[in-house]
Amino acid sequence: MSLNIIRADERHHWRNEWLESWQSFPATGNFDLAANAHGVLLVHNDDRVDAGEGLDRHQHRDAEIVTWVLDGALHHRDSAGNDGVLKPGVVQRMTAGRGIAHSEGNATGRLDGTDLRVVQMWVAPDEAGLEPGYAEADITDALASGDLAVVVSGLPRHAASTPVTINNSAAALHVARMPAGKTVTIPAAPYGHLYLARGNLDIGEHRLVEGDAVRTRNAGEISLHSPGGAEILFWEMHAGVR
Repeated sequence: MSLNIIRADERHHWRNEWLESWQSFPATGNFDLAANAHGVLLVHNDDRVDAGEGLDRHQHRDAEIVTWVLDGALHHRDSAGNDGVLKPGVVQRMTAGRGIAHSEGNATGRLDGTDLRVVQMWVAPDEAGLEPGYAEADITDALASGDLAVVVSGLPRHAASTPVTINNSAAALHVARMPAGKTVTIPAAPYGHLYLARGNLDIGEHRLVEGDAVRTRNAGEISLHSPGGAEILFWEMHAGVR
């Protein structure tokens, strides 16, 4: 088993006048996403967007794009006709497939002054050229216990229970909002990516703080304890980029 801790300040950092992006894998600029991937995870950005700002209409293809809002509200609009606002507790999956255009930004106006904080993750699909698609689900109730909950999955064992299906048969995203003193166990996987979105977390003798990540290889189940409470996102992956 290997366990690689990526501290928050070791991430790739990019910013402009209205966007600050902390990237677990370099994504802004001319990067080979597949070469930098861990398992099938290509992009994992923690972005802060000023009120009233956002990305204008732009194109994606051949990626499963999963979005998780931490603070504020995100306005999404795409060329397939989907138009809505995402808030914390709602997970979104957009299948870019053979090509889809979308815009996304902070749903609050400049006068409101509320920043948007959102984690966006890209997973390689099982095959190229899929029909573009969209799904979302409110999983707030599933997180109320503080236990780990499957929110997006393509794993066969989750077929009947996952809130949102992803077009990758080797990957699943688990989320937990852990109260102080809570312990959860992340599942065994050939590849794992644990992200601490907020709070603190103990993994063995290691203490994690907001923005830290752990990449695992060939790991069994791992116990996580949060002394003060935490929100975590864990990708369980059973393959690398094909």
